[in-house]
Amino acid sequence: MKQFNRITTFVASAMMLLTIQMNGQLKTPEASQRAKVSQRVGITDIIIDYGRPSVKERKVWGELVPYGYNNLGFGTSTTAPWRAGANQNSTIEFSHDVKVEGKDIKAGLYGLHIALKENGGATVIFSKNSTSWGSYFYEEKEDALRVDVQTKETAHTETLLFLFPSFEANSTIAALRWEKKEIPFKIEVNVSDIVLKGIKDDLRSNAGFTQSNWDNAANYAFNAGDTDQALEWINASISGNFFSKETFGNLSLKSQILGKQGKAQEAMAIVDKAAALGNASEVFQLGNGLIGQGQKDKALEVLKNNVKNNKGIWPSNYGLARAYSAKGDYKNAIKSINVALGNAPDRFKGRLSGDLEKLKKGEDIN
Repeated sequence: MKQFNRITTFVASAMMLLTIQMNGQLKTPEASQRAKVSQRVGITDIIIDYGRPSVKERKVWGELVPYGYNNLGFGTSTTAPWRAGANQNSTIEFSHDVKVEGKDIKAGLYGLHIALKENGGATVIFSKNSTSWGSYFYEEKEDALRVDVQTKETAHTETLLFLFPSFEANSTIAALRWEKKEIPFKIEVNVSDIVLKGIKDDLRSNAGFTQSNWDNAANYAFNAGDTDQALEWINASISGNFFSKETFGNLSLKSQILGKQGKAQEAMAIVDKAAALGNASEVFQLGNGLIGQGQKDKALEVLKNNVKNNKGIWPSNYGLARAYSAKGDYKNAIKSINVALGNAPDRFKGRLSGDLEKLKKGEDIN
């Protein structure tokens, strides 16, 4: 029994020591500290996590960072690229599917490696293994994507830096800068497809029980050029659901969608219904939209009615002046803008006076 107790005590002590060792690691700064940088394109987040070594008067390219693929003398890889940083894997994460240098890559977290070429090129490698230490355990069979890029000469950067030096609505450039070299790669995002898919999913959840979300969804689809989807969603806002009702906003948007689809007669019928529900400022905007669409006669009709229904409201008279101007009837445009000037707040009179001067010169104010 005593022997059993001694064995039990030894095992318990060993387990306690192991637990202390596992949980009692000291936290001290890394020599090459970690950093994160991120960029959002549309609703897609791109995050790079990496270690930041410094030059420290060393020769970096070709020595500290050898060219090509090498046996680093440790780990399992005999043909390892550079780890694109220091210490454990540099990683890059995409919250949605993207294209890198025109090639598809799925959403996810990837180990980031670079094989530098002596001629000024580089191969950027995205590995499905994102947890290994550096490139010492790199396996080519785990590659998700490889892209070839050209490096650039740049001003001296002492401590390695990842950044996003430029971006547009549907793309960004990610770049590594260190010493006097930059290694950039382009990331493209199909923003509208991603957003539209997300909206479809959202409208099947609690968000789909609110009418304004259907209006906003339709407006996004319309601006993204998907008029069929926009029409489906705006129709759901107008009728067929417990929350549906006709409003100036959804009818006005439907008229724009139909107009974009070339269904001018249907669009103008919806315009009449929208105008009946709008206030003076809303109908003013509706009329401006019609002028922009080239529907000058309909704009004049709608904006004349706006004046009748909102006597003394200056935007209605200003809108009518713009409609007359679009038709080239500057005489009546001047009359209408003078009425607007008499009722407009002081902060708007400068703009109206400027438009009046243009009309007097026979210049369109639209």
